[in-house]
Amino acid sequence: MGYGFTHDDVGYLGSAAGRAALTEVDRLPLTPTSLLKDLEQVRRVYSDRAAALVETVRLRRRATAKLADPGGWLFTDDALQQATPTAVARHRAARLAGRAVHDVTCSIGAELVELASVCPAVVGSDLDDVRLAIAAHNLGQRWFPVAEPGPSATGSPTRNVVLAKADALRPSSADTVIIADPARRADGRRTHDPAKLQPPLPDLLAAYRGRDLAVKCAPGLDFDRLDWAGEIEVVSLDGAVREACLWSPGLADAGVTRRATVLTSAGTRSTLTDAEPDDIADGAPGDWIIDPDGAIVRAGLVRHYAAEHGLWQLDPRIAYLTGPRVPAGTRGFRIIDRLDYREKTLRAELRRHDCGPLEILARGVDVDPDRLRRTLKPAGSQPFTLVITRIGRAPTAFLCTAVDARMR
Repeated sequence: MGYGFTHDDVGYLGSAAGRAALTEVDRLPLTPTSLLKDLEQVRRVYSDRAAALVETVRLRRRATAKLADPGGWLFTDDALQQATPTAVARHRAARLAGRAVHDVTCSIGAELVELASVCPAVVGSDLDDVRLAIAAHNLGQRWFPVAEPGPSATGSPTRNVVLAKADALRPSSADTVIIADPARRADGRRTHDPAKLQPPLPDLLAAYRGRDLAVKCAPGLDFDRLDWAGEIEVVSLDGAVREACLWSPGLADAGVTRRATVLTSAGTRSTLTDAEPDDIADGAPGDWIIDPDGAIVRAGLVRHYAAEHGLWQLDPRIAYLTGPRVPAGTRGFRIIDRLDYREKTLRAELRRHDCGPLEILARGVDVDPDRLRRTLKPAGSQPFTLVITRIGRAPTAFLCTAVDARMR
């Protein structure tokens, strides 16, 4: 759960004395093995401020993997876990550039920072007073508790952002695009049930029916439970699927109901929609097996991706593609041999190819890669990838060498 920050903690950590103390604490390793000793040292100097100081330094260090410049930021553990990575927040903000926006679950302000750079007016609201105070700190402005922002709130003296305490299910602004990020845990567990999000997704959609709305969701959410007439965008960052975003019809391109967006930390971006062609040929396995980015798979756009790059499917029910080349930005596997999926055959072929380090990938078959690797016992020197899938009814294995073109 992490340390429970208070208003007093936020005030102290943002003061000159707090900033100086954080600088001193940041000199300590604060590793799992040194933490108790380090915490005792901090207590001797800073007494009852020690826990807040140590937790803040540790959270800032964790945040560097997600946020572009979190050096002076404040966090809570839960808020950092749910904070949108900077590259993803920046992409969403670019889609909303020039619009007035209200983030009704703004938390510590990670999304607000990006929105403020491209939107003329931004409102951030939350029911958690401490998170609002942290958001004010992270935005570099003062925040005074008010009941609700009201329809006319469009800016502040210091920035184009207003912060306010408000219930996400009670509309409190007018003429704004609504952004929401419901908490994805219920009873301490991650949930894929839209009705168990906080606030519940069906209630959120009902509260803003007819408004321009963007709702961030977990990519594994069961969208079949939603009656959604707009666009569902699945976003990945550096090969990992990060989120899905529901865009209401007024924010979606005409004819688009599914979109996959592939981002990298280097700043590249590619996008694919279901408005593009999905006609592909049938054929035998080509020179390569291509594993499309997870955003493309989750968005149901594998055939669209294949059509764009002149590829085809190994099997119409499986997301592996094949063809003569590997598109830039995608992981591919050059086929060395096609094998029957029998352990005796696999073991003999791995030995014949002097296989050592072995990656095992499987789709469409019930395979435990770790157990199979222990059974096959590769003991050679050459690295290979074993791709196991189903073509028709037959489980099939391909011995491959891998090429990672995701950063090209």
